[in-house]
Parts: sequence; C-alpha cells; structure tokens
Amino acid sequence: MALLNLKEFHSPRSLADARALLDANEDALVLSGGTFLHGLEARGLLSDVEALVDIRRIGLDAVEIDGAGLEIGATATFARLQAVPEVGTEAWLGALADALTYPPVQIRNTATFGGCVAAACPFFDIPTALLALDASVDTDGPDGGRSLSLSELFMGLFANTLDTGELITALFVPRPAGRVASAFLKLEGNANDLAIVNAAVRLSVDAGGVCTDARVALGGGVAESTLRIPSAETILLGAKLDEATLRAAGEAVADDISPMSDHRASAAYRSALAKVMTRRALERAVARLS
Repeated sequence: MALLNLKEFHSPRSLADARALLDANEDALVLSGGTFLHGLEARGLLSDVEALVDIRRIGLDAVEIDGAGLEIGATATFARLQAVPEVGTEAWLGALADALTYPPVQIRNTATFGGCVAAACPFFDIPTALLALDASVDTDGPDGGRSLSLSELFMGLFANTLDTGELITALFVPRPAGRVASAFLKLEGNANDLAIVNAAVRLSVDAGGVCTDARVALGGGVAESTLRIPSAETILLGAKLDEATLRAAGEAVADDISPMSDHRASAAYRSALAKVMTRRALERAVARLS
C-alpha cells in the first residue's frame, strides 16, 4: 500500500546527515527495513507522513559479541545476526536464535532490529525474545543520546516512547553471569503469519539447580505491548525448576495479561494458549541448562 501523502524521500550517508534531516523535518518517519510499512499504513498510522528518512546507509549495521554481551546495530538485518556463530551455539542467546528461525527468508534479509523494536508491534517475535534477554536500545535525538530498556521503549499498540526526531542507533543484550539458558516459542496461523501468542524465557540457576534469576516475556496479542510476566517470574525465583514449578509458572501468566480478540484468535484462546506456550518455553530453556 502506498504512502499517498509522501512528498520527500531521503537517504543520508551518515548519522550527522540523518540528524540534520530529522531536525529539519519534525514529521519525518525513520525508515530502516521497511517490512511493516504496509501494516502501519493499513491501520491508518502513516496518513500524515510526508517525508521518509532511510537510515540503511549510515553505517549502523555492525554486530559485535564479547564478554559484556551482544551489540546489534539498528540497521543490522535478521540474517546478519543469524550468521553469527555464537548466536546459534550459546545457550544464553537461545531465545534469540529460536525467534530468528521463524521469519521467511525475504523478511530475514530485509527486516532490521531497530525497525522491528521501534514499530512496537506486539505480534512480532524478535521483541519478545529481546525483552526476555534484558535488551536495551541506544538512541540519538535532538538533545543527545540515551539508553532505554525495552520495557521503557514500548508504550502501547504500535506506540513507542521515542521523542520527535529520535532514532535507535543500536541494541545491546547483556551477557548474564553463571549458568544461563533462554528459549522462545511461537504459535502462528501459518508459517509466515504474525504470532497468535509467543513466549520467551531466560533462566539462571546455581550449582544446586535453584533458579537465581528468571525473565518471562509474552507477545502476540496477549496485551497491547510485548510485556514481562512478573507473576511467573516470582514462582520460578528461588525454586527448583521441576515439572510442578514450570506448570505453576505457566498457569500464573493469566494474572499479568489482557488478551485481545481479532481475526487470528479470541481473547479466551490466547489466554489459554499463553499458559501452554510459557510452560513449553520454560521446558526448552531447562533442557538447555542440562
């Protein structure tokens, strides 16, 4: 679907040039991968956009992994990260590796991490995985840069907390200490569909197998934003990760979600499914701990 009111298209070659364009065009939309433009336009969210600033050529596509964690440039594609060997082999990044297997190859080669999280779409997979992994974003704005957790970034359905003219420059996933594993699962209508429900978890355990840290995140229409599930995390923390604990954590998610009904699923179905998906994601993460 076309952006019918579009009058200007800019493709800067540096962050400084992008900054100047955004400062001069307060209503400009930052374009990264652009794979969900049609989705936003179909929902009437781009009717006032008259200028696009495409940031794919300003050198924000680097990916680096070290002892501190994983840094992903805002314009790095899903395929670029999937090619990093550690993403597929290190258990703490399991949720991200899992989530990267779902998009079709066309999306993996085009969609970018910055665009994916900035869209604030609760049906996307990558934000759920990143939220479970405690990811944050670095930004550049008219008043300088700042760092935001994903919980701080997501404001509601297709809404984020970025200021006018502020753009994401990078994402950072911290490497947790100790024995850690994560996992992601999704149920969709078909292989290329948005999630009905998705779930991601990250678990840390001590030498005795007791959970020392737990992060549980859900997306796919269980709320207007991808969100953490503190009720489940509380049950996991300090407990042995046996079948009873995982089942109880799955059941607890109902306390923290407000599922929506749409053409993909009813709210009641999403509520029931969220419990199952959470438990299964936990089971996958526990298997990776062993």
